[in-house]
Amino acid sequence: MAKQRKKSDLPNKICPVCGLSFSWRKKWEKCWNDVKYCSDRCRRRKNS
Repeated sequence: MAKQRKKSDLPNKICPVCGLSFSWRKKWEKCWNDVKYCSDRCRRRKNS
């Protein structure tokens, strides 16, 4: 069985649009280095 990790132990990034901190997610496991925005909404608002 895999060892459970606390959310505070996961890597974090700051969203350049809204300025909020967001944590690593399982769906970003293979592309974490490319993730820049916390949500689709922020990704759409990146130029405004």
